[in-house]
Amino acid sequence: MPGPRPPPPGAAAGAAGATRAPNSRKNSTISQGKAARNRVLLGAVQVFDEEGKNVTPHPLFQPDPNAVTRTRGNSISTTKSGLDETESQQDPTLSLSAEQEEGEAALTEAELEQRVEMTLTETETLWMLDLPTALVSTETEEAGRVLERNKIYAEICNAKTDSEYFEEKMVQTISGAAKTKEVQCEPITVAEKGMMVTSWDLDHSLESSETKPAHSEKPRTPAGKSSKRPSAEEHSQAVPSATGSAVPARTHEQQGCSSEEILTSANLQHQLVVMERILMENILQPKLALYRQIPVLTEPVVTSEPEEGAEEEEEEEEEEEQSPAEGAGGSLEHLWSYRCDLTCGHSVSSMAWNKGNPDLLAVGYRELECQDQKKGLACCWSLKNPMWPERIFRCDHGVTAVDFSLASPNLLAVGMANGCVAIYDVQSPKDTALLDSSASLNKHKGPVWQLRWVGQDRGDKRERLMCISGDGRMTQWFIQQRLDCFDVMKIKRTESGKKKLPGERERKSEGPICQEAAGMCFDFHPEDPDIFLAGTEEGLIHCCSCSGKEQILGTYRGHKGPVYKVAWNPSRPASFLSCSADWSILLWQRHSRSPLFTFASVAAFVHDIKWAPRSPFIFAAVNDRRVEIWDLSVSVFQPVLCCAASPEGNLSSVLFTSNAECLLLGDSRGQVGVWQLHYLAVPSTEQVVSLCDIVAPAGAV
Repeated sequence: MPGPRPPPPGAAAGAAGATRAPNSRKNSTISQGKAARNRVLLGAVQVFDEEGKNVTPHPLFQPDPNAVTRTRGNSISTTKSGLDETESQQDPTLSLSAEQEEGEAALTEAELEQRVEMTLTETETLWMLDLPTALVSTETEEAGRVLERNKIYAEICNAKTDSEYFEEKMVQTISGAAKTKEVQCEPITVAEKGMMVTSWDLDHSLESSETKPAHSEKPRTPAGKSSKRPSAEEHSQAVPSATGSAVPARTHEQQGCSSEEILTSANLQHQLVVMERILMENILQPKLALYRQIPVLTEPVVTSEPEEGAEEEEEEEEEEEQSPAEGAGGSLEHLWSYRCDLTCGHSVSSMAWNKGNPDLLAVGYRELECQDQKKGLACCWSLKNPMWPERIFRCDHGVTAVDFSLASPNLLAVGMANGCVAIYDVQSPKDTALLDSSASLNKHKGPVWQLRWVGQDRGDKRERLMCISGDGRMTQWFIQQRLDCFDVMKIKRTESGKKKLPGERERKSEGPICQEAAGMCFDFHPEDPDIFLAGTEEGLIHCCSCSGKEQILGTYRGHKGPVYKVAWNPSRPASFLSCSADWSILLWQRHSRSPLFTFASVAAFVHDIKWAPRSPFIFAAVNDRRVEIWDLSVSVFQPVLCCAASPEGNLSSVLFTSNAECLLLGDSRGQVGVWQLHYLAVPSTEQVVSLCDIVAPAGAV
């Protein structure tokens, strides 16, 4: 709180001189000079508290000891030597009467020594600004409550320190920078132009519009406009001279160049692609909804008061459509096909889904009918536009195998019929390969029938690119500044396993032309990345190991023709399937060298097989005539679902979708059809323990 203001020294002295109380205490010194008038020097007032301590405030003005005090009449004035002579200070409180001065001089020593008690008060304080403080004095009544709240808060902070969710951090409030927004509007420029047109100009423009399409050298003009429509400036500059007539031609050429730049600009191409995607999604919206397993909303048909019998019939028909009849099998519904003019005349050789984007499909194409043209294609199709591929990679030779990388989903590996391996970046708009094995000395001498990105170990993101070729080599490729490989194993030819009949003469063995057997396919074990199966042209299946002295762990004999595909069961890794050109599909157990069961329905080459990703008992197979869906939990003698191929082409490959109940079928016409699987029952694991529980009783019969 503000303390009392000390009175000015002059005022204090005047007050002391004017007060003549009996209990006043003053120190005065009276000196007598030779002059007739006595000079009285008044002492300063002292203030004492109850305990007797001197609490007299110090004066703000210190008088100059050299000052001269003069008495004029009834007033006292003080002149200081340090101030200007024109400045004079007069205090009305210092005005004393002559009688009072004479009375003061007559005071006795006892009166002067007597103690005077004075009470100083101040006026009411005027608060101009009140800022509440965050601190409380310990002498106030609220000090106890504030200390108690601080103690509780400290206990809460100490309790949070031991918690795993507590983390001590420094927090500083940063004032955001001020933002300025400016708007600038340019006025629209308006110009007036005019020209004079004669009948000769009209006739000349009509003749030029009729004869211009025949001349290829003249620049193109927009339809509906004459070839000579100069502006006002050009008309004013037009004179009967060679230079004047060349001005309109130069203008048309500039307009033609600007239009070509617009049509070939990357921004326009991107906008056209987006527009095309939107149109295709609008057209195929019901089909895409079925693919995504989203209910399709149809607009109700409003009719005028239908009869009660008709309503009941419609409800029965809807119930029949929604739920299949009891005992009825599944069905296939065609949704759409990935095709375009570029893929016509090519055969689909392989298909692969992108690991990062399940809506992106890579398809490899090769030409089988025409022997002169050996070029192939590798196309990336998107679900957003089934009518044109997102990326087109043109290869000098037919594409036989494709696969996406798991660690880098933008990398696409492509195997070709001449033995080369190329890697493309699907994110780049360029259609050139990042790496190519054409310059490698270890490249394959035969077609690369299959390639795949395989993980190093479980949980390891590193991958290795494995290939099998018709030259009998299984290779592993490493990616550095160039693409090169080393042999994992070489598939040797084996002797025939036929036993010699009694009495049969031993035939003279003929040396084979090539010691290596052509490799056709391979598949790595889903749980052990060191174990893989390799199918050969001889009809044998080798169980091999990447690590170890013995590369071939065992051989499975059962096919009489080339093995086109082998596939481990992803849910039952102890079993696998194989298909061959001998019209058969064999089911194998890993620890048994003889086939567990043989599936044969039609006399046709079986080109491809695939296990269903959501059931360990369902697989699909394609041959020249049809696609077959086998469900081992229902029947092992006949497929539960068949769909005939188009008479214009043969089926060549099959692939399940990972995020939908759909099937992809590639044919020899360059089309990849997407088919929806309906009402295909998936048995639970509680009903069937293993494949042996199904196949063993069937084999016994």
